[in-house]
Amino acid sequence: MGWITEDLIRRNAEHNDCVIFSLEELSLHQQEIERLEHIDKWCRDLKILYLQNNLIGKIENVSKLKKLEYLNLALNNIEKIENLEGCEELAKLDLTVNFIGELSSIKNLQHNIHLKELFLMGNPCASFDHYREFVVATLPQLKWLDGKEIEPSERIKALQDYSVIEPQIREQEKDHCLKRAKLKEEAQRKHQEEDKNEDKRSNAGFDGRWYTDINATLSSLESKDHLQAPDTEEHNTKKLDNSEDDLEFWNKPCLFTPESRLETLRHMEKQRKKQEKLSEKKKKVKPPRTLITEDGKALNVNEPKIDFSLKDNEKQIILDLAVYRYMDTSLIDVDVQPTYVRVMIKGKPFQLVLPAEVKPDSSSAKRSQTTGHLVICMPKVGEVITGGQRAFKSMKTTSDRSREQTNTSKHMEKLEVDPSKHSFPDVTNIVQEKKHTPRRRPEPKIIPSEEDPTFEDNPEVPPLI
Repeated sequence: MGWITEDLIRRNAEHNDCVIFSLEELSLHQQEIERLEHIDKWCRDLKILYLQNNLIGKIENVSKLKKLEYLNLALNNIEKIENLEGCEELAKLDLTVNFIGELSSIKNLQHNIHLKELFLMGNPCASFDHYREFVVATLPQLKWLDGKEIEPSERIKALQDYSVIEPQIREQEKDHCLKRAKLKEEAQRKHQEEDKNEDKRSNAGFDGRWYTDINATLSSLESKDHLQAPDTEEHNTKKLDNSEDDLEFWNKPCLFTPESRLETLRHMEKQRKKQEKLSEKKKKVKPPRTLITEDGKALNVNEPKIDFSLKDNEKQIILDLAVYRYMDTSLIDVDVQPTYVRVMIKGKPFQLVLPAEVKPDSSSAKRSQTTGHLVICMPKVGEVITGGQRAFKSMKTTSDRSREQTNTSKHMEKLEVDPSKHSFPDVTNIVQEKKHTPRRRPEPKIIPSEEDPTFEDNPEVPPLI
């Protein structure tokens, strides 16, 4: 059963920023609502209200919606038109496929002077003789009835024949009310019988069955203690019983009444509850995964099922995890231990045993901004693990080092240094002064004379001036 709650209205008021007091249009169709309530208090400014395909049995709590122009109550369980006098601006009313048998109740719409369109098709009253003429004569403000325009000649004729049509409509209403009373009694009786049967089933024997012989029950119980049937067979038998009951319900012929609609709703709710119980039974709590054995040995685990690569260098071990690109980093937790590394990804463990011992304090974990991969760099220590046996590198312990230091200190020789090398340098001679040298005159070039034996007179060379 669905109820009209403030949360339901707010969820359907997203177009109005979830503000309900100024809401002008509201759609609450297919919500399994059985009663109209709270709307006239929370949404006074409503102009359009959709309530089709619910289980509403009575029109109520809408008289304060003064601005309401369109009300859709199609596919509900309404049997009478009432409580709409306060909707002063109501112009369109849709009551398609309901259970309205009291056609005279349309007189309650005479105060709605702005009502122009009315839909009553699919109701029991629509099959009455002279149904259309009666509605047209009773509501003079109507322009359209069941999607068909009302012509002036049709209205004049309906008004003329109204005195003859009204008693016929009254008789048909009485017949319909008698049939409905009988159907209600039958529905109540069936409902009571079903409740009794359910109580009997719930109060049956120890194993949910009826037995006539006590010895048979005891023997059956003893046999059950010694030879227990597997749970799968019981589960399959229950499934078959449920499917048979379901098929029997849907194949059973029934009349289209408000009670049958409610019965189908209850049956569907029962089926949902049964499915929820079965799903809860199926969801067994998984035991926690063992990451480290009782002997203290770490295991390799990849529960998130992600790809990874491991690089073993001389100095460090690099683990590259292909973490999902758009996963938030807050969902990843890294724990580096000397012999293994563990990464929790959304609560699922990834654990890998390392080929060599690493330094957890010096390790680092970074995430790529382009690929989203998680890169863990773990520097090695001197101890190496190979094949379960540990091979130690030639490393000296602190005690050995201290002993060596003491021995070297005993045999340490002091070096003598020449005292002359300890003398301070002469600061005055650091910068040497430049000596002043007199300028020399350039020596004149000696021009060879003709008397020089090395002189050659070349006629092509012009004479010097």
